[in-house]
Amino acid sequence: MKKHGNTLYITTQGAYVSRDGENLVVSIDRIERLRLPIHTISGAVSFGNVLWTPFALGLCGEHGVSVSMMTESGRFMARSCGPQTGSIILRRAQHQASRSDETISLAARCFIIGKITNARTVLRRAQREYFAEAPCESIDAVTRLFDQYLNQLQHPLPVDTVRGIEGDAARQYFSVFDQLIRAQKKDFFLRERSRRPPMDRVNTLLSFVYTLLVHDVAAACESVGLDPQMGFLHADRPGRPSLALDLMEEFRSWLADRLVLSLINRGQVQPKGFITAENGSVKMDDDTRRTVLVAWKERKDTVLVHPFINERLPIGLVPYVQAQLMARWLRGDLDAYPPYFYK
Repeated sequence: MKKHGNTLYITTQGAYVSRDGENLVVSIDRIERLRLPIHTISGAVSFGNVLWTPFALGLCGEHGVSVSMMTESGRFMARSCGPQTGSIILRRAQHQASRSDETISLAARCFIIGKITNARTVLRRAQREYFAEAPCESIDAVTRLFDQYLNQLQHPLPVDTVRGIEGDAARQYFSVFDQLIRAQKKDFFLRERSRRPPMDRVNTLLSFVYTLLVHDVAAACESVGLDPQMGFLHADRPGRPSLALDLMEEFRSWLADRLVLSLINRGQVQPKGFITAENGSVKMDDDTRRTVLVAWKERKDTVLVHPFINERLPIGLVPYVQAQLMARWLRGDLDAYPPYFYK
C-alpha cells in the first residue's frame, strides 16, 4: 500500500522555494521559514506569487512529488511532475480503451453511478439529520429522481446519454444544496453553481476544494502509471486532466461538498473572510484559505474502511486505490471499474 504522505500547501505571497540537498526550503523575505525532507511529502500546491527554483522542481520530479500552481484565488494554472512512470502496456491499454465507444460508455456509467449514488447518500443523510420530523419534499424528489437515473445506468447507454444524465443530476443536486446549509444562512447560500469566477461565498469554497481534489486525483493517476489527461467521461482537451476529472466525480459530494458544509455549519469560516471584487466575483482571504487547507488535511487523515478492498486506510489514499482499480480494469483483471461508494 502506498504511504499516505502530507501535501505541502504554500499560500504566503512572495514565498521562495529552493532546494538544499534532499530538502525543500521555503523562505520569505530571504528568511528560511520551513525545511522539509522531500520523502515526507507526497505533493505540493502553491497559490499566487510563489517562486519555485528549477532545482526545487527537479527535486520534486525526481521523487514523484507533483507540484500544482494556482492563482491566489485557487484557479489552476500549471502542474509540474517528473518523468512518466508505469508500464507502457498499461498506457497502451488506456489508449486503446479510450478509442472504443463501448468501453467509454462502460467507464462513464461507472463514474456516474458512483457520483449519483454518493450524492443520494449525502442527501439522505441530510434528511435524517436535519429533517427527521418533517422530511424535505424537494430533497425527497431529487433522491427519487436519482433512483430512476441509477436504474437507467445499469444498462448500456451511449456516452452522450450518460453525460446528459450526469448534467441533469448535478443540476438537481445543486437545486437543493442550499437546504443543507444550516447556519449563517444570510451570508452563505447557493442559488446556482457559478465557477469562473465564483460569484458567492459557497461557490468560492466549492471551487477551491474541487481544485485541491483534482490535484490529489491527478497525482494518484500518475503514481500508478495512468495518463491523467486521457479520460472517458470528460472530453480530451490540451492540458486538461480528463481522467482525474472522471475519477473525482465519485468524490465530490461526500468528500468536497460535505467538507464545505461542515466549515459553514460549524462556523469555521466567517463572512468577513471573503472579498468581493468589482466584477462581483468572490475570493477568500489568506486566513480563510489556511482554515480550509487545515480542514482538508484533517479530513484526508480520517480513517475509513474501503468497501471494495476491505482495508482500513486514510481518506487521502482512496484516490490512489481507485486509480489502482482503474488500472486493474484496463489490464483486464476486473470486468468493470468499481467506483467508491460512500456509506
